[in-house]
Amino acid sequence: MTGGIAHDFRNLLTVIESGLRSAAKRADEPETVRAYIAAAREGIDRGVELASQLLAFAKHQELDIHAGNLNEFLRSFEPFLRYGAGPDVRVKLELGSDIPDCLIDPALFDAAVLNLVMNARDSMPSGGEIRVSTERLVQTAPTPDPPGPGTYACVRVKDRGCGMAPEILRRVFDPFFTTKGEKGTGIGMLQVQALAQMVDGRIRIRSEQGIGTTVDLLFPSIQADI
Repeated sequence: MTGGIAHDFRNLLTVIESGLRSAAKRADEPETVRAYIAAAREGIDRGVELASQLLAFAKHQELDIHAGNLNEFLRSFEPFLRYGAGPDVRVKLELGSDIPDCLIDPALFDAAVLNLVMNARDSMPSGGEIRVSTERLVQTAPTPDPPGPGTYACVRVKDRGCGMAPEILRRVFDPFFTTKGEKGTGIGMLQVQALAQMVDGRIRIRSEQGIGTTVDLLFPSIQADI
């Protein structure tokens, strides 16, 4: 658990550091600098919010789960995803229409998506593109794989990185399993899975060596189908 908490905060601090470094490079452009500083401050606020949620979790209190729209969360968090991806990786946001509202903890959702984006970044050491998209998914019949029948808000993180071999893919949710050596905690994907499970959601991963990886987070709609 300690490693997981450190992992999430390291991700946020990386984003803040990237923003401040960019501001230093644009010291002769006051408006740009102010924008970078504002983004860094927002990152600090999100870190404080995440700390509060983790403390609440440690004390077995209720988390801040409430109705929300994934598109709105992703729009506000987009600058941090771009900073987290680094200068050699492009983050492309593709927000679908008619995305149903779902139950979510905003701070933990931000941390989960940032985690997935940084994993995708690490799979592309020579740079590339990460697509973060949303869509309305309707499942009408039972299938061997999740999700079950129902309507879901889906956020998808897709890269064209090195991908994973089948034996690695089978272990992505094993506690403390990592392919990143000392840079990894082996608990990041467990936290992403825990976020989904807290609201009866699901996570799906597809990966192929040399092709890339796609991760879907599926959250049940709280809106009645018409």
